[in-house]
Amino acid sequence: MVRVILTFDVEQDCPPFASSTRGMEEGLPLVMDLLEDKGIRGTFLFTGRMAEEFPELAKRAVKNHELGCHGFEHERFDRLPRDEVRRRLSEAREILSRFGEIVSFRAPNFQFPDEYYPILKELGFLVDSTKAKHKGWKGGVSEISGLLEVPATTTSIVTRLPWTLQKTFHKRFEDPIVYIFHPWEFVRMSRRLRPDCWVGTGKNALENLHRLIEFHLSRDAEFLTLGEFYHEYQKLKREGEL
Repeated sequence: MVRVILTFDVEQDCPPFASSTRGMEEGLPLVMDLLEDKGIRGTFLFTGRMAEEFPELAKRAVKNHELGCHGFEHERFDRLPRDEVRRRLSEAREILSRFGEIVSFRAPNFQFPDEYYPILKELGFLVDSTKAKHKGWKGGVSEISGLLEVPATTTSIVTRLPWTLQKTFHKRFEDPIVYIFHPWEFVRMSRRLRPDCWVGTGKNALENLHRLIEFHLSRDAEFLTLGEFYHEYQKLKREGEL
């Protein structure tokens, strides 16, 4: 059985190229509506800032899905010293923990040096999805400094392609399939931004997400959150099946 993990990096609109929050105001509720109508739980990796500004959406993520961490303000952790990384992660975790248990993490821009992984472990994170196959990661699911690393499968640009083009990719992806989306993709972004900030955004992105879900349901895929995958992995490990 193929396992599918739908993850959403919950941030301002296409950082750092915009500072608006239309994705939070308009896009994210539509995404949550779709997943909840299908009975599917997603992993919503909030920045601490977005959780502060949109607490009702963070509460909804905890109630119906999984709430994870995406840093404090979408900072580049690979450009920060160790003490500053710890401070910002601690602050983000403290904010998010007000809403519920936080076990999952993804660094903005897929940039998080391996030597900083012990900080995640010290702060109580269990699973990370910062490594990315479309960024050249070859290791598959693995453990880094005591954290379970569940790499992202594909860039969100792929899931904004016309469905007839992207469908061939989904057939070839290997288990587990970890998708990445952003709230701002589900509103029509301005063409004044970089092309990767507006191509395929808006209504078409939401329709493509619906098609993607239906495609995997037709294959009897199992939809999991990052936290659920972590617990399943640990169970199989204890039973000697890994």
